[in-house]
Amino acid sequence: MLDCRLTTQNCQPVLKLTVLAAAVAVVGLPINDLASYAMLVVLAVVIFSGEVRMELRAWLAAVTIVAVAIAGQILLAPPRIDEGHNVFLPGGPNNVLEQGLPAQVYRHLADEFDKQYPPARRCGPSVSGCWHKGGFPDRVYAFSADGIFHKSNLSRSVTQLDFSDPVWLRLGFINEARYNWYPGSDVQRTQRDRRFWMGLHRWHLTMPWFETIRLPAAMVGGELCWRGEVMWEGADERFSLWTGEGCRTIEPADAGRRIFGIAIKPDTLSMYFTPPWNVRLLQFANWALVLAAAFGLIVALVRFKARRTMLPFILIGLAVAVIAIDDASFLGGVRPLDGGDDGLFYDGVGRLILQKLLAGDIYGALQGHENVFYYGGPGLRYFRVLEHIVFGESYLGYLSLIILLPFLAFGLFRRFLPESWALALIIIFIAVPIGMLFGTSFANYVKWSARGFADPATYILFFCGLLPIIGATSAGPNEKFTPAFFGALLLALAIFMKPIVAPAAAVLLGGAGLYALYLRQWPRLAGLCIGFLPVFSMALHNWYFGRVFVLFSANSADPDLLVMPPSAYLAALCELFTLNFSGGYLTRGFFQIVNWLSGPSEYHAMDPVNAAGVAILVYVVVRGRKFDPWLRLVGGAALAQHAVAFFYSAVSARYHYLTWFLTMLVDTVFMHEVGMGWLKRRYPVMSERIISHPWSRRLASGLARLQKVAS
Repeated sequence: MLDCRLTTQNCQPVLKLTVLAAAVAVVGLPINDLASYAMLVVLAVVIFSGEVRMELRAWLAAVTIVAVAIAGQILLAPPRIDEGHNVFLPGGPNNVLEQGLPAQVYRHLADEFDKQYPPARRCGPSVSGCWHKGGFPDRVYAFSADGIFHKSNLSRSVTQLDFSDPVWLRLGFINEARYNWYPGSDVQRTQRDRRFWMGLHRWHLTMPWFETIRLPAAMVGGELCWRGEVMWEGADERFSLWTGEGCRTIEPADAGRRIFGIAIKPDTLSMYFTPPWNVRLLQFANWALVLAAAFGLIVALVRFKARRTMLPFILIGLAVAVIAIDDASFLGGVRPLDGGDDGLFYDGVGRLILQKLLAGDIYGALQGHENVFYYGGPGLRYFRVLEHIVFGESYLGYLSLIILLPFLAFGLFRRFLPESWALALIIIFIAVPIGMLFGTSFANYVKWSARGFADPATYILFFCGLLPIIGATSAGPNEKFTPAFFGALLLALAIFMKPIVAPAAAVLLGGAGLYALYLRQWPRLAGLCIGFLPVFSMALHNWYFGRVFVLFSANSADPDLLVMPPSAYLAALCELFTLNFSGGYLTRGFFQIVNWLSGPSEYHAMDPVNAAGVAILVYVVVRGRKFDPWLRLVGGAALAQHAVAFFYSAVSARYHYLTWFLTMLVDTVFMHEVGMGWLKRRYPVMSERIISHPWSRRLASGLARLQKVAS
């Protein structure tokens, strides 16, 4: 089925993925710090920009390198610090914290909590979003995904401790579903700094929490520095309180004893531990081994040219810059997601599923917290499970999808446009916010992915499936099974992530399937059908756990989403013919169309521009026989998604990014093939002035140099 012959290039995608997996093994799981992730990104760029060797000798060398790296990391593993943390909420049904924490520590935490949140001003359980109404801790130390591979009887074990901002300490418990506090609560989750230059410290954790560390004997001689309040365990489990800023050398008597950091008041606690020189030497040796093994793996297996990596690194650099400006915590931190938001639901439920999976409760894990899927698409909660296994307490898995987006967009641009146009468009898409007016800017996807919503992941998976379906080059798709299978599978995963893209997927797969049937491309037809079968797993889940038939998710009929069902349009027509407007349906229909035309930018000044874009889209699909048939199929998918906006909420911008991106793609191709020629004929003088302008020449020269590098 894979058609992988050693004499062709068919094996390269599989081989590159295998080399990337070997690189992950060298780095080690979980990949939860920015340095390890950055190294893995560099390795991925080199691997996918080059060609993997197929000689047996090279692969034997690579296997040896990986084995030595893993064994060396075990032998050179530095001692680990036990670390625990949790939210502090006094009381609760079982008084878990009071029972599990040392009495002296709990009393101090409770006193500080009463000072920060006086009992007389606390919200009650009847207040919507109040912390009393949510859950309380069910264990002394919260679950941490970082502890999956490096277990501890606290939350996790770490090799270093250095934080001044809890967002970068990666406290996973802050996004547990039970702490879904709304603004009505006196205990808040977070504060946001909206100044655009504060991307590195966009979020401030306001939840009350505590930090516990326990140092092994190997750390004796090191130094712990802190700011704020710490409680240091002495003899007979008695604790001394240290306040302000200070440092203390670790003595033999401190080994195995607990040190508590108090963070009831926001932004008051920071800690930094400097290990003794022998431990630092082990840490350095461990990192040196990883770097050497990664370099050896590339040398052994990958042929590449440095200049071919320049364009990928440029795209990644621009993408990271945009992400850092919006919210730098996405680059390896864990921000407190907003109460009541989709992001908190998906991550909170994902964490519950992961804990059930680790406990061996397969039934509960597959149930996914709902007998019948209702809350949006079900896919992101399961993606969060996989993300936390591989990337620990971080959102680097979602970040990987976002970093992949520019490459997918560039592939789609290059599929239908010349290289220079594709390069110009991708630079504009990433770095120039003019696309915000049309809902086709990289910043749109960054914003919602950082908030933990499913929409960006849905569209990225859709783009991943779109390229194999229509073919990555102007020659179109081939008749083989494998690309059709994976294209259809990725479209199924996109629907699994969020069913709103089902109409576009149906048009694409229907058109591709009919074309394959017409040409009697049976392997391709089989790949399309088999690859798409997993989409019915949602219906199977709903039938098995809920005993009802729901194809995707039950919220499709929610009146907050389905704001204009077909019956409402019929009522609007009746009002128009009878001139009886008392029902308000005609007004609702009018504003639904107006909001649709405003696009994701939600600026009504864009209505005429967007209407022109839709008109061009309709022309290409209906009358554009001179255009690539696969472009017309993409246009048909875009029209199918436009139809969704007639019925579902048109004011939720994130629902329609895919719609307007595909519209923009078709319109740009139209401008290249028809519009530019018309403008030159209609306005020859103006066109000549624009072409001969120094800025235009510099832009053309820069794109030519970039094109030379890209090729």
